[in-house]
Amino acid sequence: METTDILSWTLQFETDIPDDADELLIEGERAIKAYKTLRDSAIFTDKRLIIRDSQGLTGKKVEMYSLPYSSIDMWSTENARGMFDINAEVELWTKVGHFKINLGKKVDVRSFDRLIAQAVLV
Repeated sequence: METTDILSWTLQFETDIPDDADELLIEGERAIKAYKTLRDSAIFTDKRLIIRDSQGLTGKKVEMYSLPYSSIDMWSTENARGMFDINAEVELWTKVGHFKINLGKKVDVRSFDRLIAQAVLV
């Protein structure tokens, strides 16, 4: 991935942590929160953000993104205020590139901001 590329995901709402999340975790790592994406889920652990992206018509092909919190240099949040604003936005600047996360109306942007702050700053 070139640093000029921007990966983007939309988190629709908070959901239960998927049953198979433990398969993705290393020893001592624990899942904290999960969000539903358009076709799969994003899982916040105490060490990283994992995004599962189902692809193709059947969704059987799954691409996994793992973003360690230690690679996040800076982030910004923008809340949706107007009647035409559909999503709040979170942008992450990391050692490997720039990421954008759109938050659906059912996701509290300030709670999400605190989740990232807790992960990155502690």
